[in-house]
Amino acid sequence: MGNGFNTRAVQSGEFRDERTGNVTTPIFETSTFLNPNPNPSAYLDHTRNKAYMYTRWGNPTLEALERKYAVLDSVEESLSFSTGMGAITSTVLSHLKKGDRLISVKELYGETFIFFTKFLPSIGIDVDLVKLDEMNKGEIDLNGYTGLYVESIVNPTLGVCDIQLLGKMAREAEVPLFVDATFASPFNQNPSRLGATFTLHSGTKYIGGHSDILLGLAGFDKNKMDSVWSKRKMLGASPDPIQAFLGLRGLKTLGIRMKVHNENATEISKFLSEHEKVERVLYPGLEGFAYNEIARRNLTGYGGMISFELAGGLESAKRMASKLKIFSYAPSLGGVESLVSLPVETSHLSLTPAERREAGIADGLVRMSVGIEDKEDLIEDLKSALE
Repeated sequence: MGNGFNTRAVQSGEFRDERTGNVTTPIFETSTFLNPNPNPSAYLDHTRNKAYMYTRWGNPTLEALERKYAVLDSVEESLSFSTGMGAITSTVLSHLKKGDRLISVKELYGETFIFFTKFLPSIGIDVDLVKLDEMNKGEIDLNGYTGLYVESIVNPTLGVCDIQLLGKMAREAEVPLFVDATFASPFNQNPSRLGATFTLHSGTKYIGGHSDILLGLAGFDKNKMDSVWSKRKMLGASPDPIQAFLGLRGLKTLGIRMKVHNENATEISKFLSEHEKVERVLYPGLEGFAYNEIARRNLTGYGGMISFELAGGLESAKRMASKLKIFSYAPSLGGVESLVSLPVETSHLSLTPAERREAGIADGLVRMSVGIEDKEDLIEDLKSALE
């Protein structure tokens, strides 16, 4: 097999059987398998190295997705989950127990924030939150912590975490580093190469790529498989084989799509930064953005997410969003179609106004997921709506 990203994306991981000659992996839509399987050449489930038994435990369609993702994200092993939050909760709980302490970046996806500040303390796991800028100084003391958790690019202010620096610190302190790299995607970043122990993705986003599935993925070394798999099995967070099949299909075009997401967002961020009605543009690839230097060291591309603030605050933002024709006024991100949302109404609705202010999320902040439509049309749509 070749080394190119797109070659690996298409060819790796597929479940092919010479007896049927199938080119693509079938959907094994079955809840159960023969047990014990009397066939001496039965296919083995990579989660246990035994014959498949039950789809909550493992399934050939899930395994094809997991193997393809592992190759693209430079990890030894991987598991798929019913949602991104399924991946986060299962993986974090596979490592932490009562009495442990987790240190995390403070600017978190809203549901992760709730998991860390409400659920983990309720089962005796302490969580300390540190602002991204403090984290990036590299002065945090990891002594006494059982894990370090960060988001590669934080949502929705798009600050970039210096994983290169924190990975080195975590290795030296022998503290596992968890990285949610959803906004980067495996095309723009492989956190394992920067020192991450666990890589997490909401596969609903760029990996699926078409806004039609719910999926999570986690990558790690072989020796972590049993503990993460046990938690997935117990929490019931395995995906349905149809969702896995669609995630597998999405991964095949990830490189091609991300190239366009990266290019479109770069051009649109430049356009917005020069517009008189736009007060502030947040995009990792924009020269002059506070995190651009860190982004250049940690990412190979800057993704399709842009946030910006309009003069006039929330009402101006709502008016502008309602006038867009190509961009859909909808939450989520990472699909082929362009979306726009207000974090105050969607991803960070569960935070209090004080918590949002602390995270740097103004009420009038607009978050944009730039799709793969022609950039000239997207810029024209924004221009009309802003005027």
